[in-house]
Amino acid sequence: KPGFVQRIRNSWVPIPAGVGVTLLAILQWRRLQKERNKDSLKVAKEWEITCYRALPLRSLSRVFGWASETYIPVTFRPYVYTSYARVFGVNLDEMSETLDFYNCFGTFFTRRLKEGVRPVDLKKCIVSPADGTVLNAGKLKSFNIEQVKGVTYSIKTFLGDITWNKNSVDHHEDTSVNAQYRKDAGLRSESWREYKNRLVHNTKNELYQCIVYLAPGDYHRFHSPVDWNVTFRRHFQGELLSVSPRFAKWIPNLFSLNERAVYVGTWEHGYFSMTAVGATNVGSIRVFSDKTLHTNTSKWKDTTHRDCALNCNWFKGEEIGEFRMGSTLVIIFEAPPNFKLNLSPGARVKVGEAMCDESADNPFLSI
Repeated sequence: KPGFVQRIRNSWVPIPAGVGVTLLAILQWRRLQKERNKDSLKVAKEWEITCYRALPLRSLSRVFGWASETYIPVTFRPYVYTSYARVFGVNLDEMSETLDFYNCFGTFFTRRLKEGVRPVDLKKCIVSPADGTVLNAGKLKSFNIEQVKGVTYSIKTFLGDITWNKNSVDHHEDTSVNAQYRKDAGLRSESWREYKNRLVHNTKNELYQCIVYLAPGDYHRFHSPVDWNVTFRRHFQGELLSVSPRFAKWIPNLFSLNERAVYVGTWEHGYFSMTAVGATNVGSIRVFSDKTLHTNTSKWKDTTHRDCALNCNWFKGEEIGEFRMGSTLVIIFEAPPNFKLNLSPGARVKVGEAMCDESADNPFLSI
């Protein structure tokens, strides 16, 4: 005769309970976010960041990832998903499947869209890689670049050493807050111009960035913004801190602290990189052509990032990966000095929309 635990496991009782707990947690998180938005946040002090990093966010995120894979009976699916859609503003009309198709939250989070609802602007050189909100966009002028207005992160800490031509190898690096400040201070030995010239292919070009935040209600798959050849991936295990706009305003170097997968390669104007940044409750970052990438796992021993040589072509608008829940994409790229982005912080973008100037056929306009 099976024991009590076995009978519980074989029954469907934990399923609605698990779904209910998940929804309550989501609603509570939503309420706290609204309360936090009422007051402007000052930049976090180092001790506050240290305390925040000490929270078991990785373990909680793995639990959330497990919960998101819990099977939901067909009868409950329309009620569960429509409730989620009302809370987070999901456009259910764009989904490629009916609600009863998604057997768990995980499949609903990574839902595909109907064909044709995200046309790709092939006439423009760069298009949006995701549905989301622009946190920042523009030309890079120093090591410390804006993640949101007035709050910066270090490009050198974010990307790591420029060793793109090396083969896959584990690296050891101290990623404490103090170590990052020491590293940033050490950048004074190399000027911004010298560093930029080591990164770009044409020293007459400039570097640009665009940061897109994907909220929990957004479409969670991401696409290639350009035609490019990807030759390298660097995976920083990092933290799983929230990357919502409010936290991006509060925590300096947020994107340099968090888990991220940096993909590096070349496009028509030289250097190009796209980074998928992890966050609290993001069950995983999945890149379809990179089967060796495994995120939101137990902490590695004696290493903080791993490099991997790649050789794949990603085409503009091509679906290349997915997030569980919401997160952030950061693209940093090389372009001529008169390149112009047609974006501003707070703007909403959708996959395939032009990110360069739309007022002329040539995006390389004088600024």
